[in-house]
Amino acid sequence: MFLLKKILAFTLSGVTAAAAFVSTSSFAAWPSDQPINIIVAYAPGGGTDIVARQLVPFLEKALGDGARFNVINKGGAGGDIGFGAIAAAATDGYTIGFINTPPVITIPIERKTSWNLNSFELLGNVVDDPGTFCVHNENSIKNLNELAAFARANPGAVSVGSTGVGSDDHLAMLMFEKTAGVKMTHVPFKGSGETRSAIIGKHITVAAINVGEALQYMKGGSPLRCLGQMTASRISMAPDWPTFKEQGYAFEMASLRGMVAPKGLPVSVRDRLVQGLEKAINDPGFKQAAERAFAPVRFLTPATYDAELRAGDTLFRQLWKEMPWTDK
Repeated sequence: MFLLKKILAFTLSGVTAAAAFVSTSSFAAWPSDQPINIIVAYAPGGGTDIVARQLVPFLEKALGDGARFNVINKGGAGGDIGFGAIAAAATDGYTIGFINTPPVITIPIERKTSWNLNSFELLGNVVDDPGTFCVHNENSIKNLNELAAFARANPGAVSVGSTGVGSDDHLAMLMFEKTAGVKMTHVPFKGSGETRSAIIGKHITVAAINVGEALQYMKGGSPLRCLGQMTASRISMAPDWPTFKEQGYAFEMASLRGMVAPKGLPVSVRDRLVQGLEKAINDPGFKQAAERAFAPVRFLTPATYDAELRAGDTLFRQLWKEMPWTDK
């Protein structure tokens, strides 16, 4: 019996040591032994997708040690599918992703989800892009007052494309309806790239997208006319576009796009990712690429980013009580 106990003890200790070795060696090899996946919760061609792909070479450079990144699009349900995939991923440092406001805040408010803000390790915010309404160039509508007048005369005839229920685009539509006293028809898509295709094809009346996305599409030849920007004051990228407030519609809406990992990431891996992200965003090459893509960069540290998300959560919970954003 004594001999058996010694054999068992030796065997178990060997297994423990082997497990420890595997665990340690696994993280010691990070990030070079396999690609790190970046999940984007929207379809290819949208603002988040474009920024993610632009950021990849600078993240690889910043992390070093042979780090490689893949961008994976998991669009659908206004971002719910992609956000859920990030939250449910293994905490081994090989899956990170982008979260977008307000959907990452509004989706858990409006319905039951498998994740919430507490499901993520925040790595830092990358972009802060205000909203806009765009019409096809051949549309006779030139400004928000003309849009309101047409919508008022034709209830429900104005169709507005967005990236889903509870997105910044959808909420902007609801706030415009309330402010202008009109009724429009919501058409949700998996990403702003699909919204762009719909407005180019004249399948919708208004594309509710972000300023940076609109500028990029217009630079690429898309026949769009944008009716304003949902900011407190005009941004340098669109100095000729009047704000919604200037036109008599006093509300603002924007989309923060930041990077996160699933909760429980090892501290050493998290810290390297946070440092690598900040270094990548501050790289002059990335700043030039972001400017060319009309992506308004705004880096926030994890702590500052968390504070903004929590403030947004409070704001949108109050808004839900006053104006539930459903299509029912």
